[in-house]
Amino acid sequence: MILLRSFLFAIVFYAWSVVWAIAMVPMLAAPRSWLLAGMRFWSRSLNVLLKVICGIGVEIRGQEHVPSADALIASKHQTMFDVFVQFGVLKGSLFVFKKELLIIPIFGWIALKIGSIVVDREKQATALRDMVRRAQEQFRLGDRQLVIFPEGTRKAPGAPPDYKPGVAGLYRELGVAVHPVATNAGVHWPAHGFLRRPGVIVYQYLEPIPPGLKRAEFMRILEERIETASNRLLAEGL
Repeated sequence: MILLRSFLFAIVFYAWSVVWAIAMVPMLAAPRSWLLAGMRFWSRSLNVLLKVICGIGVEIRGQEHVPSADALIASKHQTMFDVFVQFGVLKGSLFVFKKELLIIPIFGWIALKIGSIVVDREKQATALRDMVRRAQEQFRLGDRQLVIFPEGTRKAPGAPPDYKPGVAGLYRELGVAVHPVATNAGVHWPAHGFLRRPGVIVYQYLEPIPPGLKRAEFMRILEERIETASNRLLAEGL
C-alpha cells in the first residue's frame, strides 16, 4: 500500500508542480511579494497532497519563534521537502543553494528572482565572501528570512552531524538572530527514492540564538540545539 500511495503521490506531485510552474512564468515579471505568495500557495498545497495521498501530516512547532523580520534560519536538512515547506511558513524567505540547482526549469528562475543566493563550491576561498556580500545586499532591502542548511547537504535521520563554517560567517557579518530548526522529515520523505511513509513530519523552530557570540560558542549552541531536538523528534517515532 505504501508503494502504491507513494507512486500515486509522485505522479500527482510532478504533474501539479509542472502546471503550477507554467502558471507562475508570467509572475516572474511581478513584484517579489507576488512570487512569494505563489510559492506559499504551492508549498501549502503539497501539505494537503501528502496528507490525502500518503497519510503524512505536517506540523510546525515553536511558531512563537518563527521570525517575520530579518533573520537567519539554520535548518536540519534531510530531504528536499525541507526547502518546499519553508515557503509556506516564512513571509520573506530566500535560500542559500548550490549553483547546480539553477538548471531546474522555472524553480531556479524564481529562486533568483526572490533574492536567493547561489553558492559556487568550486570557488572555495571566495565562495563565503560572495555569499556574505549577496546576503548583506538582500538584508538591506528588509524583511528577509535567509534559509541555510548548515551541513550543506542532506543527511539521513540519525546520521552524524557535519556542520560547515558558512553559517558562522553569515551570523557574524549579518548581525541578526539565528533561528535553528529541527526536523524528522527524512523518516517520511527520504533523501533518495520515492517512498513516502505515513506519519507526521515535524519542523520545530527553536529558541533563536542572539547575535554577537564568538564563533566557537555559536557553532556549539547551534549544533547542540538542532541535533538534540531532531533526535528527540526521531525518538518520538511520529
